[in-house]
Amino acid sequence: MQYIEAKQILSAWSNGEGWFGSNYNMNIYKGCCHGCIYCDSRSDCYKVDNFDEVRAKQNVLLLLEKELKSKRKKGIVGTGAMTDPYNPFEEKHKLTRGALELIRKYGFGANLLTKSDLVVRDIDILQRIKEHSPAMVKLTITTFEDELCKKIEPHVAVTSKRLAAIKQISQAGIFTGVLIHPILPFINDTEENIRLIVRAAAENGAKFVNPFFGVTLRQNQRVYYYQQLDRLFPGLKQRYINQYGDSYVCNSINQESLWKVLKAECEKYGLIYKMSDIRQASKSDYENMQLSFF
Repeated sequence: MQYIEAKQILSAWSNGEGWFGSNYNMNIYKGCCHGCIYCDSRSDCYKVDNFDEVRAKQNVLLLLEKELKSKRKKGIVGTGAMTDPYNPFEEKHKLTRGALELIRKYGFGANLLTKSDLVVRDIDILQRIKEHSPAMVKLTITTFEDELCKKIEPHVAVTSKRLAAIKQISQAGIFTGVLIHPILPFINDTEENIRLIVRAAAENGAKFVNPFFGVTLRQNQRVYYYQQLDRLFPGLKQRYINQYGDSYVCNSINQESLWKVLKAECEKYGLIYKMSDIRQASKSDYENMQLSFF
């Protein structure tokens, strides 16, 4: 793994009313080798050259500690939006684990997004973070079937392994849930897929699911995605062109029925799915643990 220079690790403070309530965003790696055919982070606008090659930021833990010490406002540090913090190199280099240790040390919360079951390795640190701040783990699951997962997300833990990870994390008392997105039009946008994912999430201890019934396509990512469609699903590219043209957001034509199914299944199993409710529950879960100490 190569290292690249970096001057800053954390983004500027935000009020926590956005995506899952994070106040800061952190990326300690650049690029991703998961090979997911739909990844928006591949888009030119993010200026990540050689996207499939993972690089770590030089002296990342020293920089992160300096930034955490200097922050006037404590908050929740999110990671995983641009590149997965649990890539294959993390098992050896433990930079994400080191970052979590610093987040714990300086009294911040943590909000992780991943497709890797390696996250269970760090349950112990997440439990210690939760003693003073909110801790959340989100695992992306786009398709219930492992075989389809291997086609569209070729280099990550298959769905069944991610569900097993959710079970371990939930049993450890960490607030955890499932991101059901993207849902790819004409590939996994079926009512049955949504039913199976929601049921499996509930059975494995997830507290929430959050969906996006579509995919985003722009710039070189559209070209890459269409190349993968030609390779994996011959003939499907033309259907996308006919349906979406050059649209950035490509919503499933089934999104209305998928929403109805998701809401019904969530109510059936007691899962939350609205972003505002997820943000509130993630913090109340931490607050309830604090009250138990007294």
